[in-house]
Amino acid sequence: MQHSQSKSIFDFYGRPSFGKALPLSLQHILAMIMGAVTPPLILGNYLGLSGADGALLIQVALLFSGLSTLLQLYPVGKAGSLMPTIFGVGFAYLPTLMSVATMGKNNEMAPNDIVGMIMGAQIIGGIAMIIVGLVIKHIRHLFPPVVAGTVVLVIGLSLYHVAINYMAGGVGSEGYGSGNNWLVAGLTLLVVLVCSQFGKGYFRLAAIIIGILAGYALAYFFGMVSFEKIGDASWAMLPMPYTTFGLSFPIEAIIPMVIICIVNSVQTIGDLSATAVGGMNRELEDKEMEGGLVGNGITTLIGSFFGSLPTSSFSQNVGIVAMTKVISRTVLAIAAIFMVLAGLLPKFSAIMLTIPAPVIGGATIIVFGMITMTGIQLLVKDEMSSRNVTIAALSVALAMGVAAAPNAVAALPDSLKSLTNPVIIAALTSFILNMILPKKSLQDEANDRAEIERQMNGDDNAQAPIQKKVEANS
Repeated sequence: MQHSQSKSIFDFYGRPSFGKALPLSLQHILAMIMGAVTPPLILGNYLGLSGADGALLIQVALLFSGLSTLLQLYPVGKAGSLMPTIFGVGFAYLPTLMSVATMGKNNEMAPNDIVGMIMGAQIIGGIAMIIVGLVIKHIRHLFPPVVAGTVVLVIGLSLYHVAINYMAGGVGSEGYGSGNNWLVAGLTLLVVLVCSQFGKGYFRLAAIIIGILAGYALAYFFGMVSFEKIGDASWAMLPMPYTTFGLSFPIEAIIPMVIICIVNSVQTIGDLSATAVGGMNRELEDKEMEGGLVGNGITTLIGSFFGSLPTSSFSQNVGIVAMTKVISRTVLAIAAIFMVLAGLLPKFSAIMLTIPAPVIGGATIIVFGMITMTGIQLLVKDEMSSRNVTIAALSVALAMGVAAAPNAVAALPDSLKSLTNPVIIAALTSFILNMILPKKSLQDEANDRAEIERQMNGDDNAQAPIQKKVEANS
């Protein structure tokens, strides 16, 4: 009863008024909507889908982004984390989706049949996610802070180029990198910084939406805002299962999809852990981890029947929670409901899509930085022994090295190329190294050095001063 009466935006069960919650909700919507529509947009263009079928992929992505978030906020059985997180169709799957699409094109399949193949593989991937969620509490020890923190750190680092490209106007856009784009992005970022650091009360909490409004106004002045898509968009759309794309289950599509769905579960663990640490100042509980993974698997599975691409946690929204400490599920639920409406009402989503890319980039780059810092917070919760430093260092180096030199893996087979996403590399590398490297603490390493020194100098008392030094440092 006490929870239901709370109106605090800093209480998960808090129920602030709609007027107070709406600006904070819009921040989450605007931070993630481009991320939710970009994967289906890229896939649809790559496959050459018709305008109607391409629009359907986008609308269903918005719909299931809202539904998956609502399930996380209001769990059903074991499905849902009961955490202040935003879920939706995400970038992490895009390399795998594109490799599967390429396989279909090489086999001269029709575009709609290729989507049906992706959806069939996605069903199996969703089942794999659910299984991981159901057993995660028994294998959680395999994902200590050094693994989860490394994954979150790379999530933040790997998003920087997305924000920078948005700030420059969006890759492939006319005028990419122009002065006007950077001016709009710079003003947006400046307003976010001023409001978040010098503002008080609501102005500080709503810094991102205020920055977006300022950047939008300048972009409109520069003629960068187009309302053409609003007029072209239909008023309503009700997705129906099976009717457009169908389903097929080729093994060559299932294997990479299952792998990426399992690996993405590590990213989800990282994002949920970052939310708990950065937004709630505590550790993630087993039940929350299980519910988050099971819920994500269920929405990925059900979405497959309607044409929705796989869902995952949205790291940029984790950054907003970490930055503002606003964890009221009412705030996030309003954002989720808006996403559902955007999925059912194309004109509504078209309005939100009028926001120019430089505005989004200027508003989110600081959020991505917050994700990186949250990853560092997670890392230092584990002692920085030589073993753990090696795990984190090698994982980050390989992940970001491949991201910086994508041509280095261009000659790999498509099935392997889908695993070169930096988050996947970091997750696999840190997980494997944590399993195989000897588990030595700082004290164990100090004892090893003392033993080496004793053997080299023949000094039986060499261990004592090193032991005392370690204890003093601790």
